[in-house]
Amino acid sequence: MKTIIKLTRYGIISAARSRWILGYTAFFFLASEGLMRFGGDTSKAVASLLNVVLLLIPLVSIVIGTMTVYNNRDFTELLLSQPLRRGSLFAGQYLGLALPLTAAYLLGVGVPLLARIGSADSVTNAGLVLMLLASGTALTLIFTALALVVATRYDDRAFGLGAALLLWLLAAALYDGIMLAVIWTFRDYPLEMPVLAMSILNPIDLARTLVMLKFDVAALMGYTGAVFEKFFGTALGMSAAASALLFWILAPFGLGMKIFAKKDF
Repeated sequence: MKTIIKLTRYGIISAARSRWILGYTAFFFLASEGLMRFGGDTSKAVASLLNVVLLLIPLVSIVIGTMTVYNNRDFTELLLSQPLRRGSLFAGQYLGLALPLTAAYLLGVGVPLLARIGSADSVTNAGLVLMLLASGTALTLIFTALALVVATRYDDRAFGLGAALLLWLLAAALYDGIMLAVIWTFRDYPLEMPVLAMSILNPIDLARTLVMLKFDVAALMGYTGAVFEKFFGTALGMSAAASALLFWILAPFGLGMKIFAKKDF
């Protein structure tokens, strides 16, 4: 545990000194503040921010995570020469990357939105903002874990970065196209359960569903959200999506730790 805490502290201090974490925080703060000032409505601001969150957070998390692991490879090898458990080293690396990214997102988005909840917004809008923050946090944890999997699995920096970008592109854009192609091809068949299963395989779709289920307008939910609403009800659908997101956090983390434990550095 001491090793995990020390490595996590090192990662947080290193990230706090980096300009990219400040720029990351400032971007979300300015975007949230601007949407609240010019939009004037929390639900509209959340709907606009959702598109940014679903694209930017996975991209930044997986790219920054991958490059940081490669840049710290010499430091990692030095630590491995010490009588330390590999599981503790991996967990410390992960937390040292994930926590600064999560804090930057929560500060950048949470401060402008939550500052206006008390007097002007309803409890519904407060829940909507909290769900947006929770979904963005989950995506940060998921794609940071995927970054460690890729960077640990592949020694070549260029190949690893390409694999990380391919994962992001698949989850953020290509997967939705595949789903639409499946729905169109088999449109004459009942597809509710297959589409539900396919949505669980993509954490970005799950995050989108969780936030959209908080909106009252069913048209905003899309096909995947409608399936959750129809078959599980709002509360159960959100619980199922949240459980799947938790699995998406634990599965890459466990896979990365397994690869790290067996890797010959």
